[in-house]
Amino acid sequence: MSQPAAPEPPGRTMEDPQSFLAAIQTGRLIGIDAGTKTLGLALSDVTRTIASPLETIKRTKFTADAARLLSLVNEHGVVGLVLGLPRNLDGTEGPRAQATRALARNLNKLAQLPVLLWDERLTTAEAERMLIGADQTRKRRGEVIDKLAATIILQSALDRFRSPQ
Repeated sequence: MSQPAAPEPPGRTMEDPQSFLAAIQTGRLIGIDAGTKTLGLALSDVTRTIASPLETIKRTKFTADAARLLSLVNEHGVVGLVLGLPRNLDGTEGPRAQATRALARNLNKLAQLPVLLWDERLTTAEAERMLIGADQTRKRRGEVIDKLAATIILQSALDRFRSPQ
């Protein structure tokens, strides 16, 4: 009979939702859609039922981007991060996925927060369809698409947390 896996220590990156849940305390989560120009952010409620758009950080230098993110972590009592991992449609990983893994490693060095890498295939396309369906102008879509994609990433993780295995 195998022993249950020990919880991961905080400040680690993981891909297994159950390990992530075992590593976090009660509190909110931030979802992140990491693009090359922006970080779209979403915030969960305390019960981890609903994800809501939070803000979009225009990327400059990692130090400044991370400072803003960690400021929001402290402000909202966040206990973990759900970072969208942009895999290719066939499940392989390209340069963007490697950049996302590097971002997770760098965040681990700055904060003792567990980071869950979450498959984000097609979330930006889904966000774009939602905004077009809501008859948003191209300019408005550009302003909100990243935080809406982060909301979709976070909400899909929250839904998985609540579903039976």
